[in-house]
Amino acid sequence: MPFPDALKGNPKCIFFTDFDGTITLQDSNDYITDNLGFGQARRKQLNADCLDGRATFREIFTEMLASISTPLPACIDTLLAHITLDPHFTTFFHWARAHDIPVIVLSSGMRPIIRALLAKLVGDEASTIEIICNEAVPRPGKRVDDPSGWTIQFHDDSGFGHDKSLAIRPYREAVQGMGEDRPVLLFAGDGVSDLSAARETDLLFAKRGRGESAVSFLSVWDMGANWDSVQICEGKTSVKEVAKEGAEEVKENGHADKGKGTMK
Repeated sequence: MPFPDALKGNPKCIFFTDFDGTITLQDSNDYITDNLGFGQARRKQLNADCLDGRATFREIFTEMLASISTPLPACIDTLLAHITLDPHFTTFFHWARAHDIPVIVLSSGMRPIIRALLAKLVGDEASTIEIICNEAVPRPGKRVDDPSGWTIQFHDDSGFGHDKSLAIRPYREAVQGMGEDRPVLLFAGDGVSDLSAARETDLLFAKRGRGESAVSFLSVWDMGANWDSVQICEGKTSVKEVAKEGAEEVKENGHADKGKGTMK
């Protein structure tokens, strides 16, 4: 549900989450770039350029998608055949619905792709998930089902293309005056475009081990390995305690064993 409806009923938590590589095990945009666009080598070079500050995420993402001539419906079909859901997300989502915890997807991806993947991987209930993201639109004089017929329409004018912090900020400002019983703002993410969003929330859950990382994979949503968000929302632990545990694990191991981040 959109702002401010998500605050109705004063939920214990509001859970914001990235989509690609966080709810899914693979990044859908990387997949179509690697397999339908200019390939993995060029994509990795652009990612390095972004991390080194030589290009913005908006610039490299535009170049990635411009290399794909496949019609949008065919791109979606390819992704439906190859992108898989984090197996623990559906359990988390059902728990959140049962406890009136809003789950809001903040994505640098595109709405038709995200909606199609959620519908297949989560089911009809996924239609209730609020999604704030970029759009896929026809190129002038073309249709999205034409070759080279579509392009991205960014959510805003930032260097991210979609500055996720701007979507969270109204929630942050609204809860500041609610006192100790205000909703806790949580965020799960795994990428460069998530950094600004994390600063607007109380706690970041960082998904470890995706892609080429040498650290073993660990799900943000795994009830056994990382159910801190549930514990926070049920009042069984606090943001400070979870952040403290995460900081101690990072100090000891170089990473948080439960995929925890820190407070902003």
